[in-house]
Amino acid sequence: MGLSTIDLVVVIVYAIFIFGLAQFVSREKGGKEKDTSDYFLASKSLPWWAIGASLIAANISAEQIVGMSGSGYVMGLAIASYEWMAAITLLIVGKFFLPIFLKNEIYTMPQFLEQRYGPNIRTLMAIFWLALYIFVNLTAILWLGSIAVNKVAGVDQMVALFGLGLFALLYQLYGGLKAVALTDIVQVTLLVFGGLTISALTLNEVGGGQGVLAGFGVLLDRAPEKFNMILEPGEVGYQELPGIAVLVGGMWIANLSYWGFNQYIIQRALAAKNLAEAQKGIVFAAGLKLLMPLVVVVPGLAAVILAPGLNPADEAYPTMMRYLPSGLLGLVFAALMAAVVASTASKINSIATIFTLDLYAKFRDIPTVAEDGAARTGREKHLVLIGRSSAAVATVIALFTARPLLGGSDQAFQFIQEFSGFFTPGITVIFLLGLFWKRASEWGAIAAAVGSVVLSYLFKVGMPDMPFINRMGLVFIIALVLAVVLSLVKPGAAGSDRITAEGVSFRTTPSFNVAAFAIVGVVIALYASMW
Repeated sequence: MGLSTIDLVVVIVYAIFIFGLAQFVSREKGGKEKDTSDYFLASKSLPWWAIGASLIAANISAEQIVGMSGSGYVMGLAIASYEWMAAITLLIVGKFFLPIFLKNEIYTMPQFLEQRYGPNIRTLMAIFWLALYIFVNLTAILWLGSIAVNKVAGVDQMVALFGLGLFALLYQLYGGLKAVALTDIVQVTLLVFGGLTISALTLNEVGGGQGVLAGFGVLLDRAPEKFNMILEPGEVGYQELPGIAVLVGGMWIANLSYWGFNQYIIQRALAAKNLAEAQKGIVFAAGLKLLMPLVVVVPGLAAVILAPGLNPADEAYPTMMRYLPSGLLGLVFAALMAAVVASTASKINSIATIFTLDLYAKFRDIPTVAEDGAARTGREKHLVLIGRSSAAVATVIALFTARPLLGGSDQAFQFIQEFSGFFTPGITVIFLLGLFWKRASEWGAIAAAVGSVVLSYLFKVGMPDMPFINRMGLVFIIALVLAVVLSLVKPGAAGSDRITAEGVSFRTTPSFNVAAFAIVGVVIALYASMW
């Protein structure tokens, strides 16, 4: 396709602007050195708009934009269930999970596991999350982003891959989470604008220049099967989205794990000024999730008519960008790159957080509180340095493993969902029991974690035709039984549960409740209209 001179100017100006803004908003006044709270939790001062925007920016990256457009191209609007069901999941997280996390001053998910169960599960899950973030999520974001750069700008894909990774690393290296979160409102604004623009232009093209509604009409007439929200056996995509189970089965397991117990997502809410601010940010993000199918799925639907026969399907979104005029193409391309950079930077910061606080500080036996100010300052500077170093190492590893892991994948979004699905049932069991059942023990938690992986593998090999969402639901039930039985047989040691629910209230403000009812109502209406 290629970028014109004006497009290149737009992209370069945006890159310089957003990089400069990230360094500016994350600066420390009066020459103060960054400590771990500043670097990993943005000084626990994030306002609601930064939390909501950053949640979406961390979530919506190349794996969502390029990957979900590719899935929309293959299986249709049904893939939007990931977005609309996530909106309701966020409300559950805000109302029931965040009050406990913030009351107990949790800063990482492995830390919660240690305070609730014991040290062994913390180490086990910290290692798991690092592996997942580096070898699945980070590689996928960078790989799909490089596909877009190659397709749109004609840049060699490996050059694009390394360019994106290094820019994202430098973008957050100095400022940490604050650099990421406080610039994400700009990133999300551009992302939504760019996605809606390309959707409008491609639908207009589908409709022969008669407008967006005419384009929808043509799509409904020529590809009605792409608008089935609940897929039936035998339909394309049923293996990934197996009918009614999407609404009442395994997708809840994936969503609760992702939005409630995933470090690089929940870290934004943990950095809030207070609980009320965190909950407002959650509602803001949930509202934005309702819009996301217009941004990430509709271009894939339009490509069914405008670019039949694409292989791989993940080329749908970059291919649709050819309908953008010069100048606007540069802006939308910058939006896509913004999504890649924002999500990559978020992942990198969370990797650094878990490695530094949950593994390095623990095994080096670095105390939480130093005896004097000088010792504490030195400790904090050292941990921030370790965080930055681990971020750099993780990025380099992801850059060199992206092609071997994803080079042959047709739908990278589905690759991520299925691979993550080996672990998510166990994670969901561990956290739900840890939050709401006091008798859950570390033995039960470890049984759920290990059993989730082993059972998922056995079911995939032994029952390869079982849709992975159904497999997640079945493994969740078995892992839950394992955790309960082991907890009763091997109860936790006295004092192992240091998570308190004293003073925790699940009451939410009237504004939260009104917004929540509105969001749930919209989701019900969307499914009812497309049943």
